[in-house]
Amino acid sequence: MHQTTNTILMIRPVNFRMNEQTAVNNYFQEDLDIKNSEINAKAQAEFDAFVEKLRAVGVNVIVEDDDKVNDTPDSIFPNNWVSFHENGDVALYPMFAENRRKERREELLDRLEEEGFEITNIMDYTSAEEDHFFLEGTGSIIMDRVHKKAYCALSPRADEELFIEFCEDFDYFPVIFTAYQTVDDDRLPIYHTNVMMCIAETFAVICLDSIDDKKERKNVVDHLKKDGKEVIAITEAQMHSFAGNMLQVRGADEKRYLVMSKAAHDSLTSMQIAKLSMHCEMLYSDLETIETCGGGSARCMMAEVFLPKAGR
Repeated sequence: MHQTTNTILMIRPVNFRMNEQTAVNNYFQEDLDIKNSEINAKAQAEFDAFVEKLRAVGVNVIVEDDDKVNDTPDSIFPNNWVSFHENGDVALYPMFAENRRKERREELLDRLEEEGFEITNIMDYTSAEEDHFFLEGTGSIIMDRVHKKAYCALSPRADEELFIEFCEDFDYFPVIFTAYQTVDDDRLPIYHTNVMMCIAETFAVICLDSIDDKKERKNVVDHLKKDGKEVIAITEAQMHSFAGNMLQVRGADEKRYLVMSKAAHDSLTSMQIAKLSMHCEMLYSDLETIETCGGGSARCMMAEVFLPKAGR
């Protein structure tokens, strides 16, 4: 079992803009006072530069264009609707925003099979949408794949019962808590776990200040430390610069990279950078338009492919 992969699926946007349906509980989103066509062009340029940086260090990036038929402004964040597993399982997740449900496209799974990956089973949780229960993939669920633990910050996009069902199906131990951010003087649940924490092979980056309940905070830290992770804490201000939205990947010669946005990297202190650099090299790219309008960052853009290769 591996925590990191060399293969990433990414979706190039064609209609990227601020999604009004997700803005109701994604407090990271902001509107830009420019035309949607200009926003999309900027997002495409940021996307292309990011893919180029990943490929330059040997990450296998499979890029699919979004289609223009569906109005899917958030298609650039595929990790919310699908996850891929080493036993050949694919999980499909129920999405909060109706226009995000159109992002689930069968041809993307066909593309992975064309690339030589084997899909043996599809776990489909999407019927929960009819009852207004949601669990948005690896946005909601942070998996420690080696130690078979899954961390989830409950929110309108992460239902506790659905999360436990996922853990039972995939044989993960659930670590449940609520993470908050301050919005107009109120403490409101953070929409996705992956903006406040990242689990890598030997360390975890986490905004502990966002877990208001001391018992929950201690429980999360205890689990991480028990599994040998160095816990690197970030502040809420750094979280708002997407410093929690990181992903460790493998490049050429099995070299590990911690991938993040330029804003995330720029928010880190020299001490945090020194700690992270002890574990692996950092790779960052400017994603300002995507972060501002989409309310998501580097990690959200990458759907990790852990599927086995056919015939192995």
